[in-house]
Amino acid sequence: MTSGNIVQDPFLQSVLTASIHARQQCLQLIDLAERSAVAPSETLPYDTKFQLSAKQRQLNADLANLRQASRESIFEVRATKQDTAEARQEVDRLHLQLQNLYYEERHLRGEISACESYDHQYQQLPLIPVKDFLEVQPQHADTDEKSLMFARINHELAEREVLEQQRQELLKRKQVLIAENKKRKDDLASLDKDLETFIDAAKPIQTLFEKQY
Repeated sequence: MTSGNIVQDPFLQSVLTASIHARQQCLQLIDLAERSAVAPSETLPYDTKFQLSAKQRQLNADLANLRQASRESIFEVRATKQDTAEARQEVDRLHLQLQNLYYEERHLRGEISACESYDHQYQQLPLIPVKDFLEVQPQHADTDEKSLMFARINHELAEREVLEQQRQELLKRKQVLIAENKKRKDDLASLDKDLETFIDAAKPIQTLFEKQY
């Protein structure tokens, strides 16, 4: 796998291309210098000097472009790192938020399960059977289970209110009867007392009659 296949970013590919080109220019300059080497006492031909100078200028230009591209790539890498760090922070925040949502969902599911399995007091009410209720309230025949339960509870409440009213009326009647019975007892006690007084008053007369007859 070549470096060109590894590097996918267009800007970095341009930097890599400039680097390869500068290397080629350097190798060409070295090769030209080696082929044009002469003895210290000899002078290079004018054409050779011109070629070496042109290659040197081209190499300097390529190196300058490479340094500029290298600086820009460093800035680009720093910016990419910054963007990556910010993106990682955002991902971490979203991951934490997702985890919190998972925990909240699990908690809510537990609460729902607890509510569904809770032994509600209304389930212990001595309600009349559904069949008997529907005979009394046939309009609830097509009612869903929840609404039917509410209707049965309300029916039971109404029945108990009627029974409570009847109980209160019977209690009042009982109190009236107790008061009447007490009054009669008091009247009888008073009558007994009056009768005893009458008998005591009549004893002298009875004694007198006994003496005479």
